[in-house]
Amino acid sequence: MASPTSSRTPGLLSSERIDTCVAFYFAHLYPTLPVMNRGQLQDTVMEVHSSIEAYCTVGALCAFIIIQPGINILKSQELYGEMSMAVDPERGLLLLEEIIRLRKGFDYIDNPTTNTVITSYFISACYFGLDKHNTAWFHLREASTLAQNLGMQDEESYIQPGMAGILKRRLYWSLFVSERAYVLHKHKPLTFFATIKLPTLDEDPSEAVAITSFIHLVNLFRPFDDKFVGVWNKTRSDCSASWLAQKQDELTAALPPDMECTEMQASDLRITQQWLRTIVWQLSIANGCLSSTSSNSYLTFSYPIEIARDLVSITGQLSQLSMEVHGIGLIEKLFDVACTLTDVMSCVPIETASFESGPQDYLHHFLHLISTLRGGESRYVPLLLAKIKDTLPTMAASFTHPLGLNLSMPRRIKYEESSESSDSAPFSSPPFSVASAAELAGPPFFVTSAAELAGITTSLPALSFTSGPSVIIGLSSMPPSIHPYPAHYDSTYHG
Repeated sequence: MASPTSSRTPGLLSSERIDTCVAFYFAHLYPTLPVMNRGQLQDTVMEVHSSIEAYCTVGALCAFIIIQPGINILKSQELYGEMSMAVDPERGLLLLEEIIRLRKGFDYIDNPTTNTVITSYFISACYFGLDKHNTAWFHLREASTLAQNLGMQDEESYIQPGMAGILKRRLYWSLFVSERAYVLHKHKPLTFFATIKLPTLDEDPSEAVAITSFIHLVNLFRPFDDKFVGVWNKTRSDCSASWLAQKQDELTAALPPDMECTEMQASDLRITQQWLRTIVWQLSIANGCLSSTSSNSYLTFSYPIEIARDLVSITGQLSQLSMEVHGIGLIEKLFDVACTLTDVMSCVPIETASFESGPQDYLHHFLHLISTLRGGESRYVPLLLAKIKDTLPTMAASFTHPLGLNLSMPRRIKYEESSESSDSAPFSSPPFSVASAAELAGPPFFVTSAAELAGITTSLPALSFTSGPSVIIGLSSMPPSIHPYPAHYDSTYHG
Protein backbone atom coordinates (compact mmCIF):
# COMPACT_ATOMS: atom_id res chain seq x y z
CA MET A 1 0.00 0.00 0.00
CA ALA A 2 1.35 3.42 -0.93
CA SER A 3 2.15 5.77 1.94
CA PRO A 4 -0.03 8.89 2.41
CA THR A 5 2.92 11.04 1.37
CA SER A 6 3.51 9.24 -1.93
CA SER A 7 0.04 8.33 -3.23
CA ARG A 8 -1.38 10.56 -5.93
CA THR A 9 -5.03 11.33 -6.52
CA PRO A 10 -6.04 9.70 -9.82
CA GLY A 11 -7.02 12.22 -12.47
CA LEU A 12 -6.12 15.29 -10.41
CA LEU A 13 -3.11 16.16 -12.58
CA SER A 14 -4.62 14.92 -15.83
CA SER A 15 -3.05 15.29 -19.25
CA GLU A 16 -5.87 17.63 -20.22
CA ARG A 17 -5.20 19.85 -17.20
CA ILE A 18 -1.46 19.88 -17.88
CA ASP A 19 -1.95 20.76 -21.55
CA THR A 20 -4.35 23.59 -20.70
CA CYS A 21 -2.09 25.12 -18.05
CA VAL A 22 1.09 24.76 -20.09
CA ALA A 23 -0.63 26.47 -23.04
CA PHE A 24 -1.69 29.32 -20.75
CA TYR A 25 1.80 29.61 -19.25
CA PHE A 26 3.51 30.11 -22.60
CA ALA A 27 0.77 32.35 -24.00
CA HIS A 28 0.40 34.65 -20.99
CA LEU A 29 2.98 34.01 -18.28
CA TYR A 30 6.27 33.14 -19.90
CA PRO A 31 7.13 36.64 -21.23
CA THR A 32 7.37 38.04 -17.69
CA LEU A 33 8.21 34.86 -15.78
CA PRO A 34 10.57 33.02 -18.14
CA VAL A 35 11.81 30.40 -15.66
CA MET A 36 10.97 27.30 -17.74
CA ASN A 37 11.13 27.00 -21.52
CA ARG A 38 9.22 24.53 -23.66
CA GLY A 39 12.02 22.00 -23.76
CA GLN A 40 12.59 21.97 -20.00
CA LEU A 41 8.90 21.85 -19.20
CA GLN A 42 8.25 19.11 -21.75
CA ASP A 43 11.02 16.99 -20.23
CA THR A 44 9.55 17.53 -16.76
CA VAL A 45 6.03 16.64 -17.92
CA MET A 46 7.33 13.39 -19.39
CA GLU A 47 8.62 12.40 -15.93
CA VAL A 48 5.36 13.16 -14.08
CA HIS A 49 4.39 9.49 -13.76
CA SER A 50 7.83 8.30 -12.64
CA SER A 51 9.12 11.17 -10.48
CA ILE A 52 7.39 12.75 -7.49
CA GLU A 53 9.55 15.86 -7.87
CA ALA A 54 8.49 16.26 -11.51
CA TYR A 55 4.86 15.74 -10.46
CA CYS A 56 5.22 18.46 -7.82
CA THR A 57 6.84 20.93 -10.21
CA VAL A 58 4.22 20.52 -12.92
CA GLY A 59 1.47 20.37 -10.32
CA ALA A 60 2.62 23.60 -8.65
CA LEU A 61 2.68 25.36 -12.02
CA CYS A 62 -0.83 24.15 -12.81
CA ALA A 63 -2.14 25.03 -9.35
CA PHE A 64 -0.80 28.58 -9.66
CA ILE A 65 -2.29 29.08 -13.11
CA ILE A 66 -5.68 27.76 -11.96
CA ILE A 67 -5.75 29.78 -8.71
CA GLN A 68 -4.64 33.12 -10.08
CA PRO A 69 -7.45 35.07 -11.79
CA GLY A 70 -6.05 35.24 -15.31
CA ILE A 71 -7.06 31.80 -16.50
CA ASN A 72 -10.56 32.24 -15.08
CA ILE A 73 -10.92 35.35 -17.23
CA LEU A 74 -9.99 33.42 -20.33
CA LYS A 75 -12.15 30.52 -19.25
CA SER A 76 -15.14 32.84 -18.89
CA GLN A 77 -14.53 34.08 -22.42
CA GLU A 78 -14.60 30.49 -23.65
CA LEU A 79 -11.16 30.78 -25.17
CA TYR A 80 -10.34 27.28 -24.02
CA GLY A 81 -13.59 25.65 -25.13
CA GLU A 82 -13.94 22.06 -23.99
CA MET A 83 -10.86 22.35 -21.77
CA SER A 84 -12.65 24.67 -19.33
CA MET A 85 -13.26 21.85 -16.85
CA ALA A 86 -9.50 21.41 -16.59
CA VAL A 87 -9.20 24.76 -14.84
CA ASP A 88 -11.91 24.41 -12.19
CA PRO A 89 -10.68 26.62 -9.27
CA GLU A 90 -11.56 23.94 -6.71
CA ARG A 91 -9.21 21.59 -8.53
CA GLY A 92 -6.47 24.14 -8.11
CA LEU A 93 -6.86 24.08 -4.33
CA LEU A 94 -6.89 20.28 -4.25
CA LEU A 95 -3.80 20.18 -6.42
CA LEU A 96 -1.96 22.61 -4.15
CA GLU A 97 -2.82 20.54 -1.07
CA GLU A 98 -1.60 17.40 -2.82
CA ILE A 99 1.74 19.00 -3.79
CA ILE A 100 2.32 20.08 -0.18
CA ARG A 101 1.54 16.55 1.00
CA LEU A 102 3.68 14.79 -1.59
CA ARG A 103 6.73 16.96 -0.90
CA LYS A 104 6.83 15.54 2.62
CA GLY A 105 7.64 12.17 1.11
CA PHE A 106 11.11 13.02 -0.25
CA ASP A 107 14.08 15.08 0.90
CA TYR A 108 14.07 18.07 -1.40
CA ILE A 109 15.84 20.30 1.14
CA ASP A 110 19.17 18.47 1.30
CA ASN A 111 19.05 17.57 -2.37
CA PRO A 112 17.63 20.61 -4.16
CA THR A 113 17.45 21.10 -7.90
CA THR A 114 16.35 24.00 -10.04
CA ASN A 115 12.91 22.39 -10.26
CA THR A 116 12.79 22.29 -6.46
CA VAL A 117 13.22 26.07 -6.40
CA ILE A 118 10.58 26.53 -9.09
CA THR A 119 8.11 24.36 -7.16
CA SER A 120 8.48 26.41 -3.98
CA TYR A 121 8.21 29.60 -6.03
CA PHE A 122 4.89 28.60 -7.60
CA ILE A 123 3.56 27.36 -4.25
CA SER A 124 4.31 30.82 -2.84
CA ALA A 125 2.45 32.41 -5.75
CA CYS A 126 -0.55 30.16 -5.08
CA TYR A 127 -0.79 31.27 -1.47
CA PHE A 128 -0.46 34.90 -2.50
CA GLY A 129 -3.43 34.41 -4.81
CA LEU A 130 -5.31 32.88 -1.89
CA ASP A 131 -4.54 35.94 0.27
CA LYS A 132 -2.45 33.89 2.72
CA HIS A 133 0.53 36.20 2.84
CA ASN A 134 2.38 34.68 5.78
CA THR A 135 2.34 31.27 4.09
CA ALA A 136 3.25 32.84 0.76
CA TRP A 137 6.26 34.57 2.34
CA PHE A 138 7.34 31.29 3.98
CA HIS A 139 7.45 29.46 0.65
CA LEU A 140 9.05 32.41 -1.16
CA ARG A 141 11.79 32.42 1.47
CA GLU A 142 12.05 28.65 1.07
CA ALA A 143 12.57 29.10 -2.68
CA SER A 144 15.21 31.77 -2.00
CA THR A 145 17.06 29.57 0.51
CA LEU A 146 17.06 26.61 -1.86
CA ALA A 147 18.39 28.87 -4.64
CA GLN A 148 21.19 30.10 -2.38
CA ASN A 149 22.03 26.51 -1.40
CA LEU A 150 22.46 25.86 -5.12
CA GLY A 151 24.86 28.82 -5.31
CA MET A 152 22.63 30.81 -7.65
CA GLN A 153 23.90 34.06 -6.11
CA ASP A 154 27.39 33.34 -7.48
CA GLU A 155 28.21 34.14 -11.11
CA GLU A 156 30.55 31.13 -11.21
CA SER A 157 27.55 28.79 -10.92
CA TYR A 158 26.35 29.78 -14.40
CA ILE A 159 29.21 28.32 -16.38
CA GLN A 160 27.17 25.43 -17.79
CA PRO A 161 26.32 25.95 -21.49
CA GLY A 162 22.88 25.88 -23.04
CA MET A 163 19.44 26.76 -21.71
CA ALA A 164 19.97 25.28 -18.23
CA GLY A 165 22.21 28.15 -17.16
CA ILE A 166 20.09 30.72 -19.00
CA LEU A 167 16.87 29.64 -17.28
CA LYS A 168 18.58 29.42 -13.89
CA ARG A 169 19.74 33.03 -14.28
CA ARG A 170 16.21 34.14 -15.12
CA LEU A 171 14.90 32.25 -12.09
CA TYR A 172 17.33 34.08 -9.80
CA TRP A 173 16.19 37.48 -11.07
CA SER A 174 12.52 36.45 -10.77
CA LEU A 175 13.14 35.66 -7.11
CA PHE A 176 14.99 38.98 -6.80
CA VAL A 177 11.90 40.88 -7.99
CA SER A 178 9.40 38.88 -5.94
CA GLU A 179 11.39 39.18 -2.73
CA ARG A 180 11.67 42.95 -3.09
CA ALA A 181 7.94 43.24 -3.69
CA TYR A 182 7.25 41.31 -0.50
CA VAL A 183 9.90 43.23 1.43
CA LEU A 184 8.06 46.45 0.58
CA HIS A 185 4.73 44.77 1.29
CA LYS A 186 5.51 43.36 4.75
CA HIS A 187 8.72 45.13 5.87
CA LYS A 188 10.76 41.93 5.69
CA PRO A 189 14.58 41.69 5.59
CA LEU A 190 16.36 41.49 2.25
CA THR A 191 18.43 38.45 1.27
CA PHE A 192 18.72 38.61 -2.54
CA PHE A 193 21.12 41.07 -4.15
CA ALA A 194 22.29 41.98 -7.65
CA THR A 195 25.34 39.73 -7.51
CA ILE A 196 25.06 38.13 -10.95
CA LYS A 197 24.74 39.44 -14.49
CA LEU A 198 21.38 40.18 -16.05
CA PRO A 199 19.96 38.01 -18.84
CA THR A 200 21.04 39.12 -22.31
CA LEU A 201 19.04 39.59 -25.49
CA ASP A 202 21.37 37.38 -27.53
CA GLU A 203 20.40 34.28 -25.54
CA ASP A 204 17.56 33.65 -27.97
CA PRO A 205 16.72 36.30 -30.59
CA SER A 206 13.18 34.93 -30.90
CA GLU A 207 12.54 35.93 -27.28
CA ALA A 208 13.95 39.46 -27.53
CA VAL A 209 10.66 41.21 -26.72
CA ALA A 210 9.88 38.99 -23.73
CA ILE A 211 13.38 39.23 -22.26
CA THR A 212 13.57 42.99 -22.81
CA SER A 213 10.37 43.38 -20.81
CA PHE A 214 11.70 41.07 -18.11
CA ILE A 215 14.89 43.13 -17.83
CA HIS A 216 12.77 46.30 -17.51
CA LEU A 217 10.90 44.66 -14.63
CA VAL A 218 14.16 43.79 -12.87
CA ASN A 219 15.45 47.32 -13.37
CA LEU A 220 12.32 48.74 -11.75
CA PHE A 221 13.21 46.94 -8.52
CA ARG A 222 17.00 47.44 -8.55
CA PRO A 223 16.80 50.88 -6.86
CA PHE A 224 15.40 49.16 -3.78
CA ASP A 225 18.74 48.08 -2.38
CA ASP A 226 19.93 47.20 1.11
CA LYS A 227 20.09 50.84 2.17
CA PHE A 228 16.58 51.64 0.96
CA VAL A 229 15.13 48.58 2.66
CA GLY A 230 17.00 49.44 5.85
CA VAL A 231 15.47 52.93 5.91
CA TRP A 232 12.08 51.48 4.93
CA ASN A 233 12.27 48.98 7.81
CA LYS A 234 13.61 51.68 10.18
CA THR A 235 16.88 49.87 10.85
CA ARG A 236 18.82 52.72 9.21
CA SER A 237 18.37 56.47 9.25
CA ASP A 238 20.89 57.73 6.68
CA CYS A 239 18.29 59.21 4.35
CA SER A 240 18.45 62.50 2.47
CA ALA A 241 16.23 64.39 0.06
CA SER A 242 18.82 64.18 -2.72
CA TRP A 243 19.14 60.42 -2.29
CA LEU A 244 15.38 59.93 -2.49
CA ALA A 245 15.18 62.17 -5.56
CA GLN A 246 17.88 59.98 -7.11
CA LYS A 247 15.70 56.92 -6.48
CA GLN A 248 12.87 58.59 -8.38
CA ASP A 249 15.28 59.34 -11.24
CA GLU A 250 16.29 55.68 -11.28
CA LEU A 251 12.66 54.64 -11.56
CA THR A 252 12.25 57.02 -14.49
CA ALA A 253 15.33 55.60 -16.22
CA ALA A 254 14.19 52.00 -15.66
CA LEU A 255 11.53 52.24 -18.39
CA PRO A 256 12.10 53.96 -21.74
CA PRO A 257 9.30 56.26 -22.95
CA ASP A 258 8.62 53.94 -25.87
CA MET A 259 8.77 50.23 -25.03
CA GLU A 260 8.49 47.36 -27.45
CA CYS A 261 6.24 45.07 -25.45
CA THR A 262 2.80 43.52 -25.35
CA GLU A 263 -0.14 45.40 -23.87
CA MET A 264 -0.17 43.13 -20.82
CA GLN A 265 3.54 43.67 -20.26
CA ALA A 266 3.04 47.43 -20.55
CA SER A 267 0.18 47.23 -18.06
CA ASP A 268 2.32 45.53 -15.43
CA LEU A 269 5.42 47.67 -16.01
CA ARG A 270 3.75 51.09 -16.15
CA ILE A 271 1.44 50.52 -13.20
CA THR A 272 4.25 49.01 -11.13
CA GLN A 273 6.43 52.03 -11.89
CA GLN A 274 3.83 54.46 -10.56
CA TRP A 275 3.25 52.29 -7.49
CA LEU A 276 6.97 52.23 -6.73
CA ARG A 277 7.06 56.02 -7.12
CA THR A 278 4.43 56.14 -4.40
CA ILE A 279 6.61 53.93 -2.18
CA VAL A 280 9.57 56.29 -2.53
CA TRP A 281 7.36 59.32 -1.84
CA GLN A 282 6.01 57.62 1.30
CA LEU A 283 9.56 57.16 2.54
CA SER A 284 10.26 60.81 1.70
CA ILE A 285 7.43 62.09 3.84
CA ALA A 286 8.20 59.66 6.66
CA ASN A 287 11.73 61.07 6.88
CA GLY A 288 10.83 64.74 6.62
CA CYS A 289 12.37 65.20 3.18
CA LEU A 290 9.51 67.10 1.52
CA SER A 291 9.29 70.83 1.12
CA SER A 292 6.58 73.21 0.01
CA THR A 293 9.20 75.24 -1.87
CA SER A 294 11.16 72.44 -3.53
CA SER A 295 11.84 72.89 -7.23
CA ASN A 296 11.87 69.10 -7.62
CA SER A 297 8.34 67.73 -7.92
CA TYR A 298 9.49 64.43 -6.39
CA LEU A 299 10.06 66.25 -3.10
CA THR A 300 6.77 68.15 -2.92
CA PHE A 301 3.54 67.30 -1.16
CA SER A 302 1.74 67.35 -4.52
CA TYR A 303 3.65 64.45 -6.04
CA PRO A 304 1.01 61.77 -5.26
CA ILE A 305 -1.46 63.89 -7.23
CA GLU A 306 0.95 63.85 -10.17
CA ILE A 307 1.36 60.08 -9.78
CA ALA A 308 -2.41 59.67 -9.73
CA ARG A 309 -2.81 61.86 -12.81
CA ASP A 310 -0.22 59.82 -14.70
CA LEU A 311 -1.74 56.54 -13.55
CA VAL A 312 -5.17 57.65 -14.77
CA SER A 313 -3.52 58.42 -18.11
CA ILE A 314 -1.89 54.99 -18.23
CA THR A 315 -4.96 52.96 -17.28
CA GLY A 316 -7.08 54.97 -19.69
CA GLN A 317 -5.01 53.55 -22.54
CA LEU A 318 -5.18 49.91 -21.40
CA SER A 319 -7.87 47.31 -21.94
CA GLN A 320 -9.53 45.79 -18.91
CA LEU A 321 -8.18 42.33 -19.76
CA SER A 322 -4.58 43.58 -19.89
CA MET A 323 -4.93 44.74 -16.28
CA GLU A 324 -7.23 42.02 -14.99
CA VAL A 325 -4.96 39.18 -16.05
CA HIS A 326 -2.34 40.31 -13.51
CA GLY A 327 -4.61 39.36 -10.68
CA ILE A 328 -5.09 40.83 -7.25
CA GLY A 329 -1.55 42.22 -7.05
CA LEU A 330 -2.26 44.88 -9.65
CA ILE A 331 -5.48 45.85 -7.89
CA GLU A 332 -3.57 46.30 -4.63
CA LYS A 333 -1.16 48.64 -6.39
CA LEU A 334 -4.02 50.76 -7.70
CA PHE A 335 -5.57 50.66 -4.24
CA ASP A 336 -2.35 51.81 -2.56
CA VAL A 337 -2.00 54.77 -4.94
CA ALA A 338 -5.66 55.71 -4.39
CA CYS A 339 -5.29 55.57 -0.61
CA THR A 340 -2.16 57.73 -0.65
CA LEU A 341 -4.02 60.22 -2.85
CA THR A 342 -6.87 60.21 -0.33
CA ASP A 343 -4.49 61.06 2.50
CA VAL A 344 -3.00 63.96 0.54
CA MET A 345 -6.46 65.27 -0.32
CA SER A 346 -7.33 65.36 3.38
CA CYS A 347 -4.45 67.68 4.18
CA VAL A 348 -5.11 70.66 1.94
CA PRO A 349 -8.10 72.56 0.57
CA ILE A 350 -8.81 71.64 -3.04
CA GLU A 351 -9.79 74.35 -5.48
CA THR A 352 -10.33 73.00 -8.98
CA ALA A 353 -11.96 74.97 -11.79
CA SER A 354 -15.07 73.35 -13.25
CA PHE A 355 -13.33 72.62 -16.55
CA GLU A 356 -10.25 71.02 -14.99
CA SER A 357 -9.60 67.51 -13.74
CA GLY A 358 -8.26 67.27 -10.23
CA PRO A 359 -7.59 64.85 -7.36
CA GLN A 360 -11.27 64.14 -6.72
CA ASP A 361 -11.70 63.09 -10.34
CA TYR A 362 -8.69 60.81 -10.14
CA LEU A 363 -10.07 59.19 -7.00
CA HIS A 364 -13.41 58.63 -8.75
CA HIS A 365 -11.49 57.02 -11.61
CA PHE A 366 -9.67 54.60 -9.30
CA LEU A 367 -12.87 53.68 -7.50
CA HIS A 368 -14.57 52.95 -10.81
CA LEU A 369 -11.58 51.04 -12.20
CA ILE A 370 -11.10 48.87 -9.13
CA SER A 371 -14.81 48.06 -9.14
CA THR A 372 -14.60 46.75 -12.71
CA LEU A 373 -11.55 44.53 -12.22
CA ARG A 374 -12.17 40.94 -11.20
CA GLY A 375 -11.67 40.62 -7.44
CA GLY A 376 -11.68 44.36 -6.84
CA GLU A 377 -15.38 45.09 -6.33
CA SER A 378 -15.97 42.66 -3.46
CA ARG A 379 -12.86 43.40 -1.43
CA TYR A 380 -11.15 46.67 -2.32
CA VAL A 381 -14.09 48.91 -3.19
CA PRO A 382 -15.55 48.65 0.34
CA LEU A 383 -12.10 49.30 1.81
CA LEU A 384 -11.52 52.32 -0.38
CA LEU A 385 -14.97 53.72 0.41
CA ALA A 386 -14.30 53.22 4.13
CA LYS A 387 -10.94 54.97 3.71
CA ILE A 388 -12.63 57.91 1.97
CA LYS A 389 -15.32 58.10 4.65
CA ASP A 390 -12.72 58.10 7.44
CA THR A 391 -10.33 60.53 5.75
CA LEU A 392 -12.59 62.76 3.65
CA PRO A 393 -15.91 62.85 5.52
CA THR A 394 -17.08 66.03 3.77
CA MET A 395 -16.56 64.43 0.35
CA ALA A 396 -17.78 60.94 1.20
CA ALA A 397 -21.29 61.58 -0.12
CA SER A 398 -19.95 62.00 -3.66
CA PHE A 399 -18.26 58.58 -3.55
CA THR A 400 -20.83 55.79 -3.60
CA HIS A 401 -20.55 52.04 -3.92
CA PRO A 402 -20.64 51.19 -7.64
CA LEU A 403 -22.59 47.96 -7.14
CA GLY A 404 -25.82 48.46 -9.00
CA LEU A 405 -25.06 52.10 -9.69
CA ASN A 406 -23.75 53.92 -12.71
CA LEU A 407 -20.33 55.03 -11.50
CA SER A 408 -19.09 56.35 -14.82
CA MET A 409 -15.83 58.11 -15.50
CA PRO A 410 -15.79 61.65 -14.05
CA ARG A 411 -17.13 64.05 -16.62
CA ARG A 412 -14.11 66.34 -16.37
CA ILE A 413 -11.75 63.54 -17.39
CA LYS A 414 -11.56 63.76 -21.17
CA TYR A 415 -10.11 61.49 -23.84
CA GLU A 416 -8.89 63.01 -27.06
CA GLU A 417 -10.18 61.47 -30.25
CA SER A 418 -7.42 60.32 -32.54
CA SER A 419 -7.59 59.30 -36.17
CA GLU A 420 -4.20 57.64 -35.97
CA SER A 421 -3.98 53.89 -35.69
CA SER A 422 -1.14 51.48 -35.29
CA ASP A 423 -0.87 47.82 -36.10
CA SER A 424 1.35 47.46 -33.07
CA ALA A 425 -1.31 48.86 -30.73
CA PRO A 426 -4.53 47.00 -31.47
CA PHE A 427 -5.91 47.42 -27.95
CA SER A 428 -4.83 50.96 -27.14
CA SER A 429 -7.36 53.65 -26.27
CA PRO A 430 -7.11 57.29 -27.31
CA PRO A 431 -4.52 59.24 -25.32
CA PHE A 432 -5.66 60.80 -22.09
CA SER A 433 -5.73 64.57 -21.80
CA VAL A 434 -6.30 66.77 -18.79
CA ALA A 435 -5.74 70.37 -17.97
CA SER A 436 -3.20 71.24 -15.30
CA ALA A 437 -4.29 70.14 -11.86
CA ALA A 438 -5.37 72.82 -9.47
CA GLU A 439 -2.97 74.55 -7.18
CA LEU A 440 -3.65 73.28 -3.72
CA ALA A 441 -2.59 75.10 -0.57
CA GLY A 442 -2.97 74.63 3.16
CA PRO A 443 -1.29 73.38 6.32
CA PRO A 444 -1.20 69.56 6.17
CA PHE A 445 -1.14 67.69 9.43
CA PHE A 446 2.34 66.40 8.68
CA VAL A 447 4.08 69.72 8.05
CA THR A 448 4.53 72.98 9.88
CA SER A 449 4.57 75.20 6.82
CA ALA A 450 1.99 75.59 4.08
CA ALA A 451 2.41 73.10 1.26
CA GLU A 452 1.73 74.59 -2.13
CA LEU A 453 0.76 71.75 -4.39
CA ALA A 454 1.82 73.12 -7.75
CA GLY A 455 -0.01 72.50 -11.00
CA ILE A 456 1.01 69.46 -12.96
CA THR A 457 2.24 70.12 -16.46
CA THR A 458 3.95 66.87 -17.34
CA SER A 459 2.42 64.48 -19.84
CA LEU A 460 2.88 60.85 -20.72
CA PRO A 461 3.43 59.48 -24.23
CA ALA A 462 0.73 57.28 -25.65
CA LEU A 463 1.43 53.62 -24.98
CA SER A 464 2.10 51.27 -27.86
CA PHE A 465 2.21 47.50 -27.78
CA THR A 466 3.18 44.48 -29.78
CA SER A 467 0.68 41.67 -30.14
CA GLY A 468 0.31 39.04 -27.48
CA PRO A 469 -0.49 39.10 -23.75
CA SER A 470 1.48 38.31 -20.60
CA VAL A 471 1.04 38.10 -16.84
CA ILE A 472 3.18 38.64 -13.77
CA ILE A 473 2.90 37.61 -10.17
CA GLY A 474 1.79 40.87 -8.61
CA LEU A 475 2.59 41.91 -5.06
CA SER A 476 1.75 45.04 -3.12
CA SER A 477 3.11 47.23 -0.34
CA MET A 478 2.09 48.71 2.92
CA PRO A 479 3.62 52.13 3.61
CA PRO A 480 5.38 52.83 6.91
CA SER A 481 3.58 56.04 7.75
CA ILE A 482 0.45 56.46 5.64
CA HIS A 483 -1.63 53.33 6.13
CA PRO A 484 -4.22 52.83 3.37
CA TYR A 485 -6.71 50.72 5.29
CA PRO A 486 -9.45 52.20 7.47
CA ALA A 487 -8.90 52.07 11.20
CA HIS A 488 -11.48 49.33 11.80
CA TYR A 489 -10.06 46.99 9.13
CA ASP A 490 -8.60 43.68 10.29
CA SER A 491 -5.03 43.85 9.05
CA THR A 492 -4.02 40.23 9.65
CA TYR A 493 -2.55 39.88 6.17
CA HIS A 494 -2.03 43.51 5.29
CA GLY A 495 0.54 44.89 7.68
